[in-house]
Amino acid sequence: MDKTFAGEVIEFNRNLQYSGKLPNDFHVINPYMDNPETMVVMEKFYHKYYKDSNQRKFLIGINPSRHGAGVTGVPFTDTKRLESVCRIKMESAYTHEISSVFIYDMIAAYGGVDEFYRNIYINSPFPLAIVRKSKGSWINANYYDDKALFSEVKDFMIDSLKKHISLNLDISEVFILGKKNANFISKLNQEAHLFEKMTVLEHPRYIQQYKSKEKDLYVDKYILALKNK
Repeated sequence: MDKTFAGEVIEFNRNLQYSGKLPNDFHVINPYMDNPETMVVMEKFYHKYYKDSNQRKFLIGINPSRHGAGVTGVPFTDTKRLESVCRIKMESAYTHEISSVFIYDMIAAYGGVDEFYRNIYINSPFPLAIVRKSKGSWINANYYDDKALFSEVKDFMIDSLKKHISLNLDISEVFILGKKNANFISKLNQEAHLFEKMTVLEHPRYIQQYKSKEKDLYVDKYILALKNK
């Protein structure tokens, strides 16, 4: 088995499935089962940027969106940026995801994809997409949108975070995207003692939707936090 960082992440994604209960009207999307090309592009991505055994800082999202990692298998990466920045083309899907725009602008300011991914690993405590039925159609949902949902997925999330940590992540300080997300991860941390320090950063979607005029300030905030030795 490939024991590099890439090999371990790919193995984690290959075996990823949620078999627990969900409240009515919620559904989990596993992109690796829904589209064979997702597995292919995800493997290309990790082999390209994570083929080493470096320790990395951990940037923690909420759960993948249907248009980002819910399609590409790569956190905060839609097919547009997967192709234009990472040079990995996806033939079977075309997606634009608002959070991906901010993340890749921030990565460019950090020093580019090679430097960023050499130092940083991004994933989510619930690493599959969650959708909720609303007026007859499915919309994106967050693991914390519903008390019963959080209660059902909590143990799975703790287990996922422990598996991420075992990849050789620096747990002395982790970076949580979104204040509400941080509140819930604090609960998990109190129970499972996963991280020493949690630094909270505004979520990319919030920045793009509500603070786009101040985007550069948020890019600087991310970089100051992530490059802090």
